[in-house]
Amino acid sequence: MNPFSLLTPYRLRIVLRMAFPLLALATLGLAVSVLQQEKQLSYQAYENSFYKTREQIAATLRHPTGQLALLNPAAGRSPGLHPVLLPYAALDFDDQAKVQQAISMAGCAAQYGDKGTLCIGIGNNPWAGGFIYVAGTFHAPPLAAHPLREESIDQAHRVEVKVSLRGQEYHWIAPFEQTGDPAGGGIRGRLTGYTAADAGRPHARPVKDFRGWIWQSPVCAPDAAPDCAHSTFFSVRLPVGVLQDALFAKTKPTWPPQDLANIDVSVAVLPPGEGPALLDTTRDRATPLFSLRDLESLLLPGETLRIRNDQGNEVLSLSAASSGSDQSWHALLTLVRHLPVDTTVKALQTRASVPTPLGNFEIELSGDARSVSDTLSVVATRVSWFVGAILGALLLAWLVVEAGIIRPISILTRRADKVARSVKTAGALDEFDLSDLRGRDELGVLANCLHDLLRRVREDVEKDAIRAEQERDMWHAVGHEIMSPLQSLMALHGGEHDPSGRYIHRMQQAVRVLYGQASPSEAFQSTTLQLESLDLDAFLRDVAANAPCVGIDDVSYQGGTPAMVRADPYSLEDVVTHILNNANRHRTPGTPIIMTLTSDERTASLAIHNQGESIAPELIDKVFEYGVSGQDEGANRGQGLFVVKTYMAKMGGTVAVRNVDGGVEFELTLHAAGAR
Repeated sequence: MNPFSLLTPYRLRIVLRMAFPLLALATLGLAVSVLQQEKQLSYQAYENSFYKTREQIAATLRHPTGQLALLNPAAGRSPGLHPVLLPYAALDFDDQAKVQQAISMAGCAAQYGDKGTLCIGIGNNPWAGGFIYVAGTFHAPPLAAHPLREESIDQAHRVEVKVSLRGQEYHWIAPFEQTGDPAGGGIRGRLTGYTAADAGRPHARPVKDFRGWIWQSPVCAPDAAPDCAHSTFFSVRLPVGVLQDALFAKTKPTWPPQDLANIDVSVAVLPPGEGPALLDTTRDRATPLFSLRDLESLLLPGETLRIRNDQGNEVLSLSAASSGSDQSWHALLTLVRHLPVDTTVKALQTRASVPTPLGNFEIELSGDARSVSDTLSVVATRVSWFVGAILGALLLAWLVVEAGIIRPISILTRRADKVARSVKTAGALDEFDLSDLRGRDELGVLANCLHDLLRRVREDVEKDAIRAEQERDMWHAVGHEIMSPLQSLMALHGGEHDPSGRYIHRMQQAVRVLYGQASPSEAFQSTTLQLESLDLDAFLRDVAANAPCVGIDDVSYQGGTPAMVRADPYSLEDVVTHILNNANRHRTPGTPIIMTLTSDERTASLAIHNQGESIAPELIDKVFEYGVSGQDEGANRGQGLFVVKTYMAKMGGTVAVRNVDGGVEFELTLHAAGAR
C-alpha cells in the first residue's frame, strides 16, 4: 500500500497549515532583502552627495554673500542692529550705481518687510577712515527738501542715525537738501548731518565728516500703489570718533574691531512733520542676513563642518541634526547595522580653502557613512508597522481558517460519514448534483455524504412545510371567522350570572391562541358563497339595530326604500360588520356612523361614513390588500378589509373607499336582483 495514500484525506489540511508559515517567512525575507538593497544604495548615494556638499559649501562661501558671512562669523548672535565687516575697503557712497552694486553683491542689505532695505557696515581696510556706512531703500512720496538758511528741519524728509559703542553715544539728524534734477526727472540731493543737540538751532553747523546722498526714482514703485510712493535710495557715511582715534594711535590698530558685534546702530527715515517713520530699525523687523550657521541645512546626518582662519583658530563648527536613531527600535538598528553591503567607505574627510580680503579660511568637511544605518533604521521602524500588520493579518487568517474551516470540516466529515453509512436511499437529486466534488479528501467525503442525504432531507422538509402551512392557514381562517360570532355571543351572554359567558370566554381564548400570525388569504379566496335575493333595506335595518350587541354604538341607517339584490346574507353581514368595526376604531369619539342606501334599476349602493382621521395617501390604494393596517404592528392584522373585497367580488359587487370632508366613506355596490 502506498504510504502517501494514507495522507490523501489530510492533504488539504496540510497545505493550508503550511501555506501561512511560508507566507510569513517570505514576508520577513522580502523586508530584510529590501532593507539590504536600500542600505547598499544609500551608502553609494551618501558618498556621491558628500563631495557635492563640499563643492556647494565652497561655492557658497566664495560668493560675496558667503564672503560677508566669513568676515562676520558672529553676526546675528547678539540682539540689535550691528555693522558688518564688508568685503570691500570702503564704499563709494557718492555714486548710486556703485553703492547699489556693492551692497547687492555683498548681500548685506537686510529686508525690513515692505518698508525697505538697509545695509550697515565698515570697510575691511582701517586706513579708509574708520567710517560706518549706511545704505538702503525706502518708499516715500516726492521728497520734501529743507530750504537753505531755514532753521527748522521738521518740514523736510530726514534720516536719523544713532550709534553706541564703548560708552560713547552718537546721534545725527540729516535733513534732505535738494541739489538739482538729474536726467530722467528723478529727485537727487544730499543729506546734511547735524548732531541731535544742534539740529534746528540758529546758525547750527553741520558735522564736517558726515556725508550722505539720496536719490528718488521718478516713477511709482511697483508695490506702492495706490499711493504712488517712489522708490528712494540713500547712502550715508558716519564719522565715528572712537574708531578714528584708534587709527592715529601709536600702536597698530586692530581691525576689524574686536567689539564690532557690540556696536549698536539704529536708523530711522522720518517724513515731514510728526508722522510715523517711513523706516525704523527699532520698530520694523528685519530678515536675518545669510550666516555661516545657515550652512547647516546643506549637511547630511553624520556630517560635520569646521571652518578655521589662517591663524588656525576655529571660526565655526557645525554638525548635522541627528538622524533620529532614538526614534528607531534598537533591534532594527542592530539588524540594519549588521546587514552586509559591498563598500569599504566608513569615514570621509575633505578640505578646501576659501580666500577673503582678511586671509584664507580652511573648510574641513567630515562625514560618517555609518550614519546611513541610523537613518535607514528610522525608516525601517516606520515600515515595520506595515510588516507587522501583514504578519498579524496572516496569523488572523490562519486562526480563521483553522477554527472556522478546517476544524468544522473535520467534524462534519466524521459525522457525515457516519450518517451516510446508516441512511441509504436510491436515486440522485439532479438539481443538487455533487458528483464533481466527490473524492478522497475531506471535501470529497463530505460531498458524497451530502449527495446521499440532501434529497431525502429536502423532501421531508418540503412535506413538513406544506403541511404546516396548510394547517396554519386553516386555523387562521377558522379563528378569524369564529371571532366575530363569539363577540356577539359574548355581548348577549356576558352577564355576570350567565353560565354561558364562561364557556364563550374560553372559546375566545382558545381561538386567539390558535389564530397565530399567518395570512388566511387563500382560504377566503377559495370560499364558495350561496347567493339569493335579499332586501337590502330590511337587512341594513337589522344590522344597525344589532350593532350595539357587537360593541358598535351610534350606528344610524338612512334608507326606507326596498332594494332587492343578489347576495349571501351571512357573507354580506361579515362585510358590513368588518367596515363598521373599522369605522368604529377610527371615528372621533361621540360621533355617529351613518349608513346611507341608494338604488336604481340596476344597482344598489351602500355608503358607510364616519367622522375622524383620514387614510394616509400612500395607503388609500392598499387598504384592501391582505396584511395592510392603519394601526401599529400587532394591534390589527389587516385582514378585515381583505375579506370585504374578496366577498364583494364573489357576490359580483364592488367596494371603494375615499377621504371626504371630516372623515372616510366606504361605498358598497351590488347588482339588483332582476338585473343581468
